[in-house]
Amino acid sequence: MNTIGIPQSSIPLPRPAAALAGSPGIASAGVSAGAAASQGSFKNLLIESLKQVNSMQMDADSAVQQLLTGEDVNPAEVLTSLQKADLSFRMVMQIRNKLLQAYQEIKDVRI
Repeated sequence: MNTIGIPQSSIPLPRPAAALAGSPGIASAGVSAGAAASQGSFKNLLIESLKQVNSMQMDADSAVQQLLTGEDVNPAEVLTSLQKADLSFRMVMQIRNKLLQAYQEIKDVRI
C-alpha cells in the first residue's frame, strides 16, 4: 500500500505515448496518434492564443491613438476594442495562474 492507503497494484502507471497510440481505449475514444498530431500541440495552441491577445491589445492601442489624435473613429468601437482586449488579457492571466497553480501542486507531490 502507498501512503494514502490505496493498494499499489490498483494505481495505473503512466505508459509511453507509443504504447498509448495502439491502446484500444484510445482508439475507441476516436483519437488516433495521427489525428492528435495534426491538431497541434498544447504549446502551439498557447502561442497562437497569446499572439491573438497581443494583436487585440495592439488594435485597441491603435484605436485609442486614432481617437486621441482626432481621427474619424467611432468612440463606441474604441471602447468595445478596449473591453475585448482587457477581457482577453484577464483570461490569459487566469490561465497562467491556473497553470502555475497546477505546476506547484505537481511539484509538491511526494513520490
